[in-house]
Amino acid sequence: MNWINNLTGLQTLVLFSAIKIACMIGVVMFIVAYSTLAERKICAYIQNRHGPNRVGPWGLLQPAVDGIKSFLKEDYTPGHVRKIYFWLAPALSMAPALLTFAVIPFGSQLGSQKMVIADLNVGVLYTFGIVSLGVYGIVLAGYAANSKYPFLGGIRSSAQMISYEIAMGMSVIPIFMLVGDLRLSGVIGYQAGTSLGFIPNWLIFKQPLAFFIFMVAAFAETNRLPFDFPEAEQELVGGYNTEYSSMKFALFFMGEYANMVASSAMMVTLFLGGWTLPFFGLDQPATSLLMGLVHIGIFIGKVVGLIVLFIWVRWMWPRFRFDQLMDLGWKKFIPMALANILVTAVVLWLAR
Repeated sequence: MNWINNLTGLQTLVLFSAIKIACMIGVVMFIVAYSTLAERKICAYIQNRHGPNRVGPWGLLQPAVDGIKSFLKEDYTPGHVRKIYFWLAPALSMAPALLTFAVIPFGSQLGSQKMVIADLNVGVLYTFGIVSLGVYGIVLAGYAANSKYPFLGGIRSSAQMISYEIAMGMSVIPIFMLVGDLRLSGVIGYQAGTSLGFIPNWLIFKQPLAFFIFMVAAFAETNRLPFDFPEAEQELVGGYNTEYSSMKFALFFMGEYANMVASSAMMVTLFLGGWTLPFFGLDQPATSLLMGLVHIGIFIGKVVGLIVLFIWVRWMWPRFRFDQLMDLGWKKFIPMALANILVTAVVLWLAR
């Protein structure tokens, strides 16, 4: 390993950044793949069925078979579509979800390396800027299909995602008023330790309304029930991805689950203490390789728990009407988020 010691500072940064990116993409894709299996298993349990159980023990190899099937299916492009946009839309749907993970601290540190790809001092602004790009993939897919049902799905998605992005962005303002730092690692550091000796210092306990607004907005941003209007199979024959097949369709499918993982990771970072677990004294940066891996495991465990919540809600709640969706976003959540900002500001001013 002497060659590592001979690298310049820039070369070391590039090397370890590439390793972090490769590991991050691998873990996210693994979670995405097995989220699809968990979706089917939880759905089957709720509906008193078995779910996938033929490929491998308990159906554990089903995601691999689904991936192979997507690669081998014919990649058909209908003649009536707008081809450039038709090819571009799936990539635009998937890429923003992966870019979001660049600033999320998924652990404390391993050795001398922080477990974050880019610890930006404007991490939350970067996150919301990237997340807002996800709508372009769906809108372009609806436009490129040159068909009325996909187009309606794209229009619905643009209205829905733009509406709830406002509430989501405003919900995190009180967090940064409390923390005083836009760096996501600083937010996690603020949540270390306990209050009153036994309550974790997580921001979900200090800002429960902000967490609730962020969580519901995350459901809307990821097009999950009860906000799945862009797809709405009963109304739009599958919505914006109706004309897609093979890997293009799989990219939309993977993009939805990757966005779900990214939203869960953001909620864990902002409200659930990130990699900290103060009950067992696991709220300080790691001093050993084993402890660093434990912190990563804690973070992933919290993310998986929220993904299960996403899946459970899909199979237990009915879909809203579209007017109810808009009313909830504009007439309920935005005023609630504004009131929460005002109350937090007043409390902080009185506490000075």
